[in-house]
Amino acid sequence: MSPLKIAVLGSTKGTDLQAIINAIELKEIDAKIVLVASDKKDAFILERAKKHKIETLVVNYSDFKTREEAEKVFSEKIKEKEADLILLIGFMKIVTKYFVNQFKGKIWNIHPSLLPKYAGGMSNNVHEEVLKNKEKKTGCTLHEVTEVVDKGKIILQKKIKVTEEDTVKSLKEKVQKLEQECFLEALKMVIENKIIIGGN
Repeated sequence: MSPLKIAVLGSTKGTDLQAIINAIELKEIDAKIVLVASDKKDAFILERAKKHKIETLVVNYSDFKTREEAEKVFSEKIKEKEADLILLIGFMKIVTKYFVNQFKGKIWNIHPSLLPKYAGGMSNNVHEEVLKNKEKKTGCTLHEVTEVVDKGKIILQKKIKVTEEDTVKSLKEKVQKLEQECFLEALKMVIENKIIIGGN
């Protein structure tokens, strides 16, 4: 069986990407990252990719009249690379209906909360809300991307306890570790046919 081909869209540091790259290089998962694309030319996720000789692509949305036109560049490259799965790792743009329809059931996003709680929130804001609301638990959710933000089918959730000592920084670190575990576990399940991409 050929390796699972993964394309990644990201706008930030790509810490979760590094965990996936490491697992592939250690032969823990039979996968290949065929593309790392970003909307920001200085995103560190691109540096991670280049260091491991992974092809990169930058699409500056301000060069296009519509978001769909910008996404068309992403989608054409993803199709050219024949990616089986698209992972959004810290991608700071909300993808359009056009993009979702190009790859129905094949786009996954990781969210730093136990959805449906704190849907639509971003990284630190989510952790701030968790602390403010004195939540006992938090975690992350890996879900399919649909036209409605953070409402797609849940693939995997992982939880941790929130302690009195926790800060936004400590929660972010703990949840990020969970995100990496979540990605790796779910990717292994795809490779072992326990999860069918786009299936139930």
